Amino acid sequence: MAAACTVLLLSASPLWAQAKRPMAWVDAQRLRSVAGTAISPDGTQMLYALTTPDWKEATTQSDIYLVRTDRGLESTRQLTYTKDKNESQPRWAPAGGWFVFSSNRDGSAGEAKQQLFLMRADGGEARRITSAKEGVSTFAFSKDGQWLVYRSGKANEEQLYALAMASLDRGTPVDSLTATPLTKHPTGVGSWELAPDSRRLYFITADTVDSDEKARVEKKFTVAVRNAETSINSLWMVDIASASRPTTRVTRDTSLAVTAFVIAPDSKWVGFTAVPNDRYKRNITEQGIYADQFLLDTRDGSIERLTKNEESAESGLSFSPDSRTIAFSASDDMAAYNMKNRRVYVRATDAKGAAFRKIGDLDGDVSADWWSADGKTIYFNEGLKATQQLFALDVAAGTVKAVTDVKGVIAVNQDETTKRLMVSYQDPITTPSMFTVASLSALASRSSWTQLTDPNPWVREQIALGEETEVTWTSKDGKKVGGVLLKPVGYTPGKKYPLIVAIHGGPAAADLLSFNGGYGAQVYAGQGWAVLMPNYRGSTNYGEAHKNGIVGNYMAPGFNDIMAGVDVLIKDGLVDSTKMGVLGWSAGGHWSNWILTHTDRFKGISSGAGTSNWISMYAQSDVQRNRQYYLGNKLPYDDFDAYWKQSPIKYIRNAKTPTMIHVVEGDPRVPSPQSVELHMGLKRVGVPTELFMYPGASHGIPDARNRLVKSTAEMAWMNYWVLGNGTKFSWREVLETLEDPKAEKKVEVKGIN
Repeated sequence: MAAACTVLLLSASPLWAQAKRPMAWVDAQRLRSVAGTAISPDGTQMLYALTTPDWKEATTQSDIYLVRTDRGLESTRQLTYTKDKNESQPRWAPAGGWFVFSSNRDGSAGEAKQQLFLMRADGGEARRITSAKEGVSTFAFSKDGQWLVYRSGKANEEQLYALAMASLDRGTPVDSLTATPLTKHPTGVGSWELAPDSRRLYFITADTVDSDEKARVEKKFTVAVRNAETSINSLWMVDIASASRPTTRVTRDTSLAVTAFVIAPDSKWVGFTAVPNDRYKRNITEQGIYADQFLLDTRDGSIERLTKNEESAESGLSFSPDSRTIAFSASDDMAAYNMKNRRVYVRATDAKGAAFRKIGDLDGDVSADWWSADGKTIYFNEGLKATQQLFALDVAAGTVKAVTDVKGVIAVNQDETTKRLMVSYQDPITTPSMFTVASLSALASRSSWTQLTDPNPWVREQIALGEETEVTWTSKDGKKVGGVLLKPVGYTPGKKYPLIVAIHGGPAAADLLSFNGGYGAQVYAGQGWAVLMPNYRGSTNYGEAHKNGIVGNYMAPGFNDIMAGVDVLIKDGLVDSTKMGVLGWSAGGHWSNWILTHTDRFKGISSGAGTSNWISMYAQSDVQRNRQYYLGNKLPYDDFDAYWKQSPIKYIRNAKTPTMIHVVEGDPRVPSPQSVELHMGLKRVGVPTELFMYPGASHGIPDARNRLVKSTAEMAWMNYWVLGNGTKFSWREVLETLEDPKAEKKVEVKGIN
């Protein structure tokens, strides 16, 4: 049975697909994904959870698979089989041979809680090992294999428990495992971690509980107070090696709230991050810019403050393998909030009070992902133009060099226990997949990689994809600009095609040579469109000057970059200048709105979660310092004109292009009133417009079905206004998908001469 399922997973095509066809919107929603990868202690096997969307039920379902790292795909075995339940988070026992995973497989759909199950890697039934009333939220093995620790309890009341896994080796039946409470903390346990020496456990928890606040929520007084006063969080320690397991408070400075921590490999040091005990600095999305780094010496309990940089965000600490060196990344000048390149700062761990040395000569962000075994090199993954590569930072010399040169997106990491190199990779024709390599030198040759997962072979077998390449051009002021160009499926040289300009968000981000980027660009390519994904001024991956090129003059440089790219495509004869549309989300929506009010060259626009008025946006959004920086480092209350002149709504009388607007009603980042304001302005000046308001409280559309609605309606808008098709969006287009989600449909290419 397992072998047959392996063949089906890896090579069989669904019966409903007979030949290659253009990609459809529902295809993008059907993509399976891999998560929770875990390498066995001997490095020979990898566990992972494969998640499959179910369109008919609007749910997802996940099972656990096993693959050998030396043989790759051909050795894949499915280990769990549940049609309407989920298995996830597989964790190997330190001794190997068996593993534990989380599942809701026991109980009815409405009652099932996440519990832990034990299973042998060589087969057999899974055995349940927890019966926590509130289910299990997080869990981990101690490195010595003696304990399996998990967290369980009501929200904000969770406690830690331990199962004596070593007793299994002495013949204790699985059914006889009994949970031992490790904590009875009055405020519950937040994030936690076991020390590598398996003797201590650290956790973060609130100092106090506001009983009245708890009671009012329970009694359904649901008003939300913005940046409400809350208890600060402190770092605590449990001595699990002691029979009495005493709990000790580690941090006592009530002017600071601990937000995260990391433990050194030798367990002698704990690095932690803390923010000021200020309701307006620790309860907002931007709290990271006010955070500082601290170092705890566990031998005597002393704490050293490593940084004190108001508005300069540092990463958490990274320890070398021997724990003798610490590193973090931060802005090049460690000054007030800015978008300067990040550098790595290093110092001997025990050199108390010594200055950090700044290293990293890349015109890009340098960070500390993982270290070489000898501690002489730090490796990190970073964007480079329209790609992502692995880089090596020489700790002594401070120099950076690229380790890889792929035409795609690669992320290389090292398994902490086995030191095996794991590679996550995708490119324009490869959906995200996992690989492994024997050494860093083997990364240079793709043929040396062993593929471990192939979650979507049907894409390769069934879908016709357009050609995607990295492109560059010269902007209006002579600056070089780059991006990604996707040609239509079946592209014919010399033929002019309609164009979609897909503008990424951020703006500190970049479109890459990834699979189906640009808001589902391959679907447009399948319908005969060319798609330009510009990495305009403000984008990352092209150097510090490019990233900061919009500061104080937010909209115009990016607008000129985008339009220059469009002009090149027209000049090259690829694009029909009379059939162009533009779309974007977040910062992509900002520029879509600016294009709307500054040119009539496009025939259709779709604006997603874009700003219309920077003055009101400043106060409505959950981030302010970022807006202030980009708009000239002035508060709007000191210079309204600086914000107003960059606001698309100021120029609404110039708008001519039919514009569809999409936004999540409770979006905290670019609040929906920005879209309502734009919609009203367009209505009053007589421009055709539609506003789609999606339920939720996130910056992206949370529901998969509504994401399908957005994509389908957006394309219908472009077909109608750009291509001149006679029909607008119809709900029948979406409803048919749900009625028969696997039915093969012929895709008609409309309105293309």
